[in-house]
Amino acid sequence: MRSYALYFAALFALIVDQATKIGVVFGLDLVNLLRIDVAPPLLNFRYGENRGINFGLFNDGGDSSRWILIAISLVICAAVFIWVRRSHSSSRMMLISAGLVIGGALGNVLDRVLYGYVLDFLNMSCCGFNNPYVFNVADIFVFGGAAGLILFEGRAKKPA
Repeated sequence: MRSYALYFAALFALIVDQATKIGVVFGLDLVNLLRIDVAPPLLNFRYGENRGINFGLFNDGGDSSRWILIAISLVICAAVFIWVRRSHSSSRMMLISAGLVIGGALGNVLDRVLYGYVLDFLNMSCCGFNNPYVFNVADIFVFGGAAGLILFEGRAKKPA
């Protein structure tokens, strides 16, 4: 029963990611407006198409890099899934964290399949620092899930 936490967290992350992308990028017409100041400078919506990885690295690899990145993402999702399912020390929080990583990664994979790139729209700046980069909710789930995997690894009760 405990392993359902992984599936629910992955599904939750995937749905929230896709819903925010559809709602902001298409619902608020960010795809045409390109920028919406929500609470500047802390939160702005900026339209972005990421064909590479973080911060636009490997952004010019063409269609072959798109499919390579999809394959790498799916392999990582499978590796995280197998790792936490086989681990006897996976706590509920670790399973949730793994689900967030997997769901976030699958959200970006779905973007690459549907659009050829990952839709990004969040931009945050603060304290005189003007951040030029955009990200999405899936990236937040992947980052938070990875942090959870580190924090909660090995904290489950040991079997008697």
